[in-house]
Amino acid sequence: MLAAEAITSAGTGQLVLAAVLGIVAVVLLIAWAKWHPFLALVLGAATLGIVAGAAPSATVKSFTTGVGTTVGGVGLLIALGSMIGALLAESGGADTIVGTIVRKFSGSALPWAMAGVAALIGLPLFFEVGVVLLVPIVLLVAQKTDVPLLKIGIPALAGLSVLHGLVPPHPGPLVAVSSLNADLGLTLAFGLICAVPTVIIAGPIFGNFIAKRVPLVVPGRLVTAGASAEGRPGSGPAGGQDFVDRDDLANAGTTEPDKPVDADLPAHRRNPGVVPAVLTILLPIVLMLLRAFAELVLNEGSGLRSAFEVAGDPVVALLAGVLLAMWTLGKRAGFDRAQTSAVIGGSLPPIAGILLIVAAGGGFKQVLVDAGVGTVVADAAKDANISALLLGFLVAVGIRVATGSATVATITAAGIVAPLAATLDKPEISLLALAIGCGSLFFSHVNDAGFWLVKEYFGMTVGQTIKTWSVMETIISVVGFGCVLILDIFV
Repeated sequence: MLAAEAITSAGTGQLVLAAVLGIVAVVLLIAWAKWHPFLALVLGAATLGIVAGAAPSATVKSFTTGVGTTVGGVGLLIALGSMIGALLAESGGADTIVGTIVRKFSGSALPWAMAGVAALIGLPLFFEVGVVLLVPIVLLVAQKTDVPLLKIGIPALAGLSVLHGLVPPHPGPLVAVSSLNADLGLTLAFGLICAVPTVIIAGPIFGNFIAKRVPLVVPGRLVTAGASAEGRPGSGPAGGQDFVDRDDLANAGTTEPDKPVDADLPAHRRNPGVVPAVLTILLPIVLMLLRAFAELVLNEGSGLRSAFEVAGDPVVALLAGVLLAMWTLGKRAGFDRAQTSAVIGGSLPPIAGILLIVAAGGGFKQVLVDAGVGTVVADAAKDANISALLLGFLVAVGIRVATGSATVATITAAGIVAPLAATLDKPEISLLALAIGCGSLFFSHVNDAGFWLVKEYFGMTVGQTIKTWSVMETIISVVGFGCVLILDIFV
């Protein structure tokens, strides 16, 4: 959302200085002072407004407008996606998918299968949850077979990471789509096209290469880490037990203490079949892709196109996925209505931090835009003949390396290059969102929580994690961006 007029009349030099100091404030507060990104983004926006000479009231209004717009456009989708992911995890649907793939593939085909199943599970799940679900399976498979740990571990991580960075409804791609006003269906389609070669190169191919150079022993103490009583991982960000706020459920207002999710789940649940689980995951994706296809081939205003546009609206598509999951992954798994509600309610508290970061990032982005920083950058890029795709990628790379946050990198880069989107056609805007997403994955290192999560699960040293995980993330970033550039030639 662009403001009708700038909140400051500062010149180009002052605006550039304001943007630099605002971003530096965010970087230092996150990387050095160890502040939560939410507070860092709030203070960064304030710094930007002050240095740009904007009135405090105008800065506050711009920030709150950005927060509201972002939560309204992105928050609902994150929440609905989290509900599907929770039902998939708690019902055993994810276990069913993984188990089926592992039984059907072995030997040299196993790394490719793990990449595929990770990408499939990664569609509705946040990266950390996907890691917690998949890594214990990877460790068990490596322990029971002769396949090196990294040969199957890297493909699984690559599948999760690529989907997290390039394919909606994950927070990063959604933020970029919202900030740039890109078409979600096209972004999803292009993201899936780029995801395939990127997962192949960064997953099975790189995994086979690095497994010979970084031999790892399966850390036996971690094979069952984070597993619940049923032997499956918890869906918390660190693999621990999730808790449900019981006051959100039927006993609202009582003094009954909060209880683990598993305390309310059936003792002898029926794991859903692999087909229902896969169809549930794919339903929102299919609906959004059908909308994009209808907009390309059907006449505007036709009844069929209108129906597809409604069904493929992201909120409607994900809501349909939640409703289907309540039956296929809830009722059919043996949950009653209260248990299904408990799982859905338990999916919301863990994403509160993500929503706050995304919301504050939307406010920071809006201050950037309303101050006129984006226009200055757009004019400079035009004069320097720098493509919007390259600029978005490089800005995201810089913020990612500095802060360790893919979400902060996406938000900041999208805000800076947003004015350039106005000069692009619809397909190019979607490619710009993906270019930013690629940049936001570049070289995860010690300031990224994902770095430490992977390090501890695989029992690696810092040096080994850099050689494996950090290099894999960089490959994903570069290969994904290369794919975006290739698509740009043909669309």
